[in-house]
Amino acid sequence: MAIIGAQWGDEGKGKVIDELASHVDFVARYQGGGNAGHRVVHGGEEFAFHLVPSGILHPGVQCVIGNGVVVDPKGLLAEMESLRAIDVDLSRLSISDRAHVVMPYHFLLDRLEDESRGMEKIGTAQRGIGPAYVDKYSRVGIRMADLLDVDQFRAKLASVLEQKNRMITQIYGQPPLSLEEIHTEYVGYAQRLRPHINDTQEMLQQAAAQGKSILLEGAQGSLLDVDFGTYPFVTSSSTVAGSAATGSGLPPRSIDHVLGVYKAYITRVGNGPMPTELFDEDGEQLTRVGHEFGTTTGRRRRCGWFDAVVGRFVSRLNGLDSLAIMKLDVLDSFETIKICTAYRLSDRTLTAPPATPDELAACEPIYEEWPGWMTSTANATTWQDLPDLARRYLRRLEELLEIPLVLVSVGAGRGQTIYLRDLAV
Repeated sequence: MAIIGAQWGDEGKGKVIDELASHVDFVARYQGGGNAGHRVVHGGEEFAFHLVPSGILHPGVQCVIGNGVVVDPKGLLAEMESLRAIDVDLSRLSISDRAHVVMPYHFLLDRLEDESRGMEKIGTAQRGIGPAYVDKYSRVGIRMADLLDVDQFRAKLASVLEQKNRMITQIYGQPPLSLEEIHTEYVGYAQRLRPHINDTQEMLQQAAAQGKSILLEGAQGSLLDVDFGTYPFVTSSSTVAGSAATGSGLPPRSIDHVLGVYKAYITRVGNGPMPTELFDEDGEQLTRVGHEFGTTTGRRRRCGWFDAVVGRFVSRLNGLDSLAIMKLDVLDSFETIKICTAYRLSDRTLTAPPATPDELAACEPIYEEWPGWMTSTANATTWQDLPDLARRYLRRLEELLEIPLVLVSVGAGRGQTIYLRDLAV
């Protein structure tokens, strides 16, 4: 099963993966990097995962950082140390030897390049993700396997750093980075990570052949996909279901179910068009009640009403089999709730998003208004426990997205999840 973020990220994928992980053998991350932020509440404590798969809190579950992920070794080791501090067994964590490494020049160039765009800046998390993927596709990237050979790593690093330092000094006027310092630092990381670096695609392929259950974990949302998102205000990798196979090394036919995770409203971090964004008290209330601040960056998320236009686009793009709606409880205190069902662009009515960000920014949302239920859903444990008006709202989302609803979240805790049907992986 692949778990897909179906909006602009921050949909609640971490909670869904954490809950389903107790029923699987493997959880594998297949794209993105340390710019991801999956927040999980476990045992009354809150954990933020950036690279380690969200299933690591479940004893016996094997966790994999796949070949499609770009790995910041320093950040990963810090995350691992925080898990060791609470006695999590990290012998279950494997990192693909084909995963690319985020290097110090990637962090620096990410910041310098975005700052140089001025008013047109993307608003990246400045975690080096974009420059690392650029090097991957330019065929000058350094992979985890390269770190394990000290001499080979030094030769590759020397070649790449010569080029990067020219950019850093001549284009941006910054001091050059030191070959010796980077080499020594990253050799140290490699020695600490060596026990975890493996041929993970072979591991996952064997597991699939043996009938083991595998949960594939995406990072950012589908609307940030480099091909199908609001380009250029997107992430640097493919976030849709098709990349779950290439980013993990599994054949596409092994993915037998795709679950799309949506919030009951919509949020976005960073720049780029968002037709249903709210700038009024309703937007303030969504931010305040939903605690809408980025797990990775701490930045305030932009909030808006549920957008079924982009929602349906994502559903069809990913071939979603089922639907999870998260944070329904955030809407408990709204007298009126709106759903965007179409856009108005000049004299046209659109039921699918246009390709260009300028056109999308010019779209005016066409709303349906639904009465709010004005009572807490936080203690609901079954579908029947939900207020009738909440059930009507959810059924309307199900109808607009054209996929069956299987899960509703009414709070951050594990017990605050309603399953409408079995989600056996």
